[in-house]
Amino acid sequence: MVLLKTSLLFAGVATARYEQYILAPSSRTLHPATVNQINGTVNGADSLTGDAVGSATFDGVSAVTYDFGKNIAGLVSLQVGNVDDDQFIGLTYTESSLWISHLSSDATEDSGMDEPVWFQPQGAGNVSVGREHERGGFRYLTLVHNTTGSITIEQITVHFTPLPNFAEDQLNNYTGYFHCNDELLNRIWYAGAYTNQMCTIDPHHGNSLVYPSLNSSVGNDAAGLVHWYNNYTIANASSVLTDGAKRDRLVWPGDMAIAVPTIVVSYYDLVSVRDSLDSLYKLQNTSTGQMPYAGTPFNERGIFSFTYHLYSLIAVADYYLYSADLSYAADKWEQYKFALKYSLSTIDDSGMMNVTSSADWLRFGMGGHNIEANAILYYTINQAISLGQSLNEEQSVLDSWTTTAAGIKSAANTLLWNATAGLYKDNETTTLFPQDGNTWAIFANLTDSSEKNVAISNGLAARWTPYGAPAVEADNAVSPFISSFELQAHFLAGNASAALALTRLQWGFMMNDPRMTNSTFIEGYQADGVLHYAPYKNDPRISHAHGWATGPTSSLTFYVAGIHLLTSGGETWEITPSLADLTFVDAGFSTNVGSFASQVNASTDGSITGFTFTAPEGTTGRASLPGVSGSLVSGNGTSVALVGGEVSELSGGTWTLKLSANGTSGGNGTSATSTPVPYTGTGVAVTCSTVLALVTVVCALML
Repeated sequence: MVLLKTSLLFAGVATARYEQYILAPSSRTLHPATVNQINGTVNGADSLTGDAVGSATFDGVSAVTYDFGKNIAGLVSLQVGNVDDDQFIGLTYTESSLWISHLSSDATEDSGMDEPVWFQPQGAGNVSVGREHERGGFRYLTLVHNTTGSITIEQITVHFTPLPNFAEDQLNNYTGYFHCNDELLNRIWYAGAYTNQMCTIDPHHGNSLVYPSLNSSVGNDAAGLVHWYNNYTIANASSVLTDGAKRDRLVWPGDMAIAVPTIVVSYYDLVSVRDSLDSLYKLQNTSTGQMPYAGTPFNERGIFSFTYHLYSLIAVADYYLYSADLSYAADKWEQYKFALKYSLSTIDDSGMMNVTSSADWLRFGMGGHNIEANAILYYTINQAISLGQSLNEEQSVLDSWTTTAAGIKSAANTLLWNATAGLYKDNETTTLFPQDGNTWAIFANLTDSSEKNVAISNGLAARWTPYGAPAVEADNAVSPFISSFELQAHFLAGNASAALALTRLQWGFMMNDPRMTNSTFIEGYQADGVLHYAPYKNDPRISHAHGWATGPTSSLTFYVAGIHLLTSGGETWEITPSLADLTFVDAGFSTNVGSFASQVNASTDGSITGFTFTAPEGTTGRASLPGVSGSLVSGNGTSVALVGGEVSELSGGTWTLKLSANGTSGGNGTSATSTPVPYTGTGVAVTCSTVLALVTVVCALML
């Protein structure tokens, strides 16, 4: 099957549900929202906010910083009015308010600051930034006048360039939604979706990596102002998913492990995911099977990562799970097996992979029988077994993978588990108990008991600072990437309360801190809240829109609303809501198989008082409501009793909980059908039939 342009998927679709939270613009034409600051003499600066034509006159050396109210990206145009001879007007950009400057933009290299973009208008008219200087992320735009004389600007316009495969009027038409009784969680969910939209770019405008040797060994003073260009072709496609909006603007397979599920539950742009994967598989080493650490042009540096190699395999399996595109998986299968064969060849007598490259997500100390790397390998092998079954791989091959995976699990639990700490150590030669390896151990099901899951969940939560979960393996940096896996680890350990607490703590900090964009999620920062990320020396370089930081969006849908896809596109599924301290959740999303939805009410003691869910006709699944007594009633009146709070072999359709006379365990249910209280806010809802109509269009485009 082939996915066609995403812009075609949304024609005629109703307004997205809970649209008041969606940060994606309704038009590609944007204007400043407010004035942040004025330096020097500028008359009428406020007149350039909004979409009306105004008149701001810059006299002498002067500057105005405009605030767009959220992180945006694109091409700036200025409508120039009266202008004296030999006048210059410049632009500087920054995502964070920390780096507002009339001298430079924030940074894309690990030394120096990005130079301004200058215009020399020859008279009244429009001047526009060239595509080579398309800025991938900025909330603040400063107009700089650096000469005597005067110039009048009448309007500032930004052409929004992310999501190039979406029609202009469909940028904010989401196929998924989430709402609960916690407004912070609602904002976080939609900011995660928007972050990935910002990171989806025209592949002809990737980072050119102008200075391959410019790094932190060169101080900012020595580096000074540096050139920057976004005009490198990073894929032969129309749209790709990159790591970050400002930088690196390159395809990184590790980031996709978090970004792709978030895209699936929000706006389902699998075209960009597929094209990104294609760009990586074109770079596979045909002699060894090794996959690139990152896409072009970064791959030219010749760095190999054991973990990012595996993430390229995970991405194919995930793509198949969410798209049901078996032909795509089949097309990649030989390359996939070749890459897996390389990883399996690195397993030594210990039963585990021996890592000989330090490259990973910029953590420190990667190597040896590393717990994170081996957990990722274990997870990848099990995905390979499932994918191989779908592709009719030889049983002997699948059996050999099963044996190998069992050996990894046994060895890791024997050699790396520390019962005293209740955590896995990084490898046999250290006493470091990493965040990444322990979260991955639960996520990959590498642990061999539920008690270990609980111990890890409690041990990681005990480390939190007021700003989030520290990664001890990265000098206590807060990594939203690894913390996105930690969220899932807490849910899988049965500790939904910890998962929601971490979401509110860490992502709440990102949403509300005035140094952040308050609309997209940052690449990383320091455990004390300082916006310094340990792997970098140049703080202005940090990306404030990074797809790997968007884990809460998918986690809230998959675990809180409880919608789990078990096989391709959701042909089989599981509905297992876990609300912790929430009392209401309403969530759903669509794949090419159909629409999934879950709506739950709970009392303040956590007892479920209302529940209904929808799965596509022709699919099957199960529902799990621990501690709940009653039955599920379908739309046609069929009633199926809960046994131990569970029902298996349910057919697709809409099912509603009917509580038994004694209600839930410790709850206040009634014997009546318990339909959740509907949302009564201002969001415009789409009906299941409307969403299903959209999915039908998607299916028609997947040939």
